[in-house]
Amino acid sequence: MTNLSKTSIQKINELLDLLKGVLIQKDSSPEPLEKFQNRYLKISSEEKLGLFEAIVEKFEIKREDLEDELRRLAILPEKEGHLWQSGLSRLRRKVESPRLRILRHFLNISGGLKFLLDFRADLIAAQRQTQVDLEPLDEDLSQLLNFWFQSGFLFLREITPESSYRQIRFLKNHDFVHPMASLEEMGDRLGRDRRCFALYHRAMPEEPVVFIEAALTRGIAASIHDIIEKNDPSGGEKKAPDTAIFYSINNTQNGLAGLGLGKILIFQVVEALKKSDPDIKVFATLSPIPGFWERYLRPILKGEDGPFLLKRQKVEEFFPKKVLPALLEAGRGTALEKPLDLSGALLKILSDPEWIENSVILKLLKEPMTALTYHYLAKEKDRRGRPLNPVANFHLANGAGLLLKNVRFAANQSPRGLMESCGMMVNYLYSPTWLQQISRTMQALLPWRT
Repeated sequence: MTNLSKTSIQKINELLDLLKGVLIQKDSSPEPLEKFQNRYLKISSEEKLGLFEAIVEKFEIKREDLEDELRRLAILPEKEGHLWQSGLSRLRRKVESPRLRILRHFLNISGGLKFLLDFRADLIAAQRQTQVDLEPLDEDLSQLLNFWFQSGFLFLREITPESSYRQIRFLKNHDFVHPMASLEEMGDRLGRDRRCFALYHRAMPEEPVVFIEAALTRGIAASIHDIIEKNDPSGGEKKAPDTAIFYSINNTQNGLAGLGLGKILIFQVVEALKKSDPDIKVFATLSPIPGFWERYLRPILKGEDGPFLLKRQKVEEFFPKKVLPALLEAGRGTALEKPLDLSGALLKILSDPEWIENSVILKLLKEPMTALTYHYLAKEKDRRGRPLNPVANFHLANGAGLLLKNVRFAANQSPRGLMESCGMMVNYLYSPTWLQQISRTMQALLPWRT
């Protein structure tokens, strides 16, 4: 907190004093919690960062509080089983995080759960701005929220044209995968062959925590335009749908990031669709690939390839030799420009979204861009060994499968789709085997379900 003003430090200390009062209070008075909420909402993002750092430092178990208990346990004779058990119970109480004990109190006041979600969203944002390790506080919050969001407090609701205006407007405003300009567009995504389901928490019954949009199709859809623009790839011939395509999944609460609600949502939606539409046998996604161009392929083509498995000089290996002269010529633009290598030509071509209108370039790029995209999704990993692409990590971690043939070229030709991923999309498939496995998992995780 050294860079903060005296006024900011005073605000933070007042908030810390309120938390200390919560920790030592014997009754469950909501007054200090409500004061903390009200004052917290008025401080700046820099002050919040200082507060988070102070909470991690000041609300921690002291070493001396554990040493005596550990010594007593260590010298107990083996025959003194009852003393061992009681000693362990005392130790468990002492090792519980003081931060967790404080945070738990917020769940007992009106609006407390929503406050904790927003509090964690602020914490996640703050973690990107500091070298101080805020992970202990995030672990405590995650443990608390995991319990509250996977222990019988969740329920699924389908959003239909008959749903309230407030609900439909909320979903329209929170679809960040395929944003909508009007409520009429949201209406087009509801109905018999376009379905929408949202997961709610019983403490927040009017505000969904995560929702999913699905299209019921004949076969696996390969273009988002066939879904959101409701084109009919069958040429007008009406056939019963056999496939559910999940094309938009949105978390409406940033504080729930990384807590695994997507798996519960997908499982419950699959269950609901199997009951309402028993002919649906295939469950897949049509997913965006955010970051493929701006944060991956473009830096590699510029030679900024240090963090990646793929290197600039290796890009050419994805392209058949017969297409190279035409791409090099297309990248030059005019005869007066210097000759380019393939990476330079691709950088110039793909930086101009009008390439999507050129049928010759489309034909030249389809096969190699598909292979490059598959490499990105399947091979590139982060420091923890997870897929580098966050959407790929979400679906693959949930048990979906990825195949080269399901990487879709020119599947999203919108300006945003071209900017994010050169128009590439992908179908992740949830296999019958996965459905059986997740059903067993959910029976253990959600034992109240029949």
